[in-house]
Amino acid sequence: MQPPILIVEDDLKIARIIKAYLEGADFRVIHADTARAALEKAEAELPLAVILDLGLPDKSGEELCQELKDLGSFPVIMLTAKSSEEERITGFALGADDYVVKPASPRELVYRVKAVLKRYDGAGAGEHPISFNNGTLILDSRRHTVTCRGESCSVTPTEFKLLQALAASPGRTYSRDELVSKALGYQFDGYERSVDAHIKNLRQKIELDSRKPEFIKTVYGIGYLFSGERDAV
Repeated sequence: MQPPILIVEDDLKIARIIKAYLEGADFRVIHADTARAALEKAEAELPLAVILDLGLPDKSGEELCQELKDLGSFPVIMLTAKSSEEERITGFALGADDYVVKPASPRELVYRVKAVLKRYDGAGAGEHPISFNNGTLILDSRRHTVTCRGESCSVTPTEFKLLQALAASPGRTYSRDELVSKALGYQFDGYERSVDAHIKNLRQKIELDSRKPEFIKTVYGIGYLFSGERDAV
């Protein structure tokens, strides 16, 4: 049986509408109206993806997002009335794989779920594992894992997709727009800045000193490049 989509939303009317559209797209859906209930349901059965309202009655959705990410590797789509650019960037920095502003079209939300799941599945395709800098960094595309200096690094699906895209062409500079297209799968105004938040998170996870990165370097005014040297097979 396919894992469920977990809707975390305290507005029951909104939750029912989203649930109906997702079930119409052949997803299995479960619902929680509090952060506590959401964690209990996610711990009992890891979801395929989570649609997370940030305005919950018992805990901030931002805090819950981090707790959900600690449970396993699945995409989280934030659904919120917080619409400023800084709020969206904060959401991505916390590990969100997409960010949808209310009021949201339920049809668009279904598309977003399908798109983020496609990116997640796509990140597991291709050659594995790939090693850089004498084994300092290892990407395993089938297992969707990153190993840094012999230790496992917990990365989100979007962070993995970004790292995979950069590492596929060491030395090539990618613009933010190109990375949005590769990692997020679509183009929306303002989303190129979300790349900066994801890169910041990646550097904190894979670099010894994020201010002097060994692998992901900034090309000022353009974007980013991967400077690791691929090991011989």
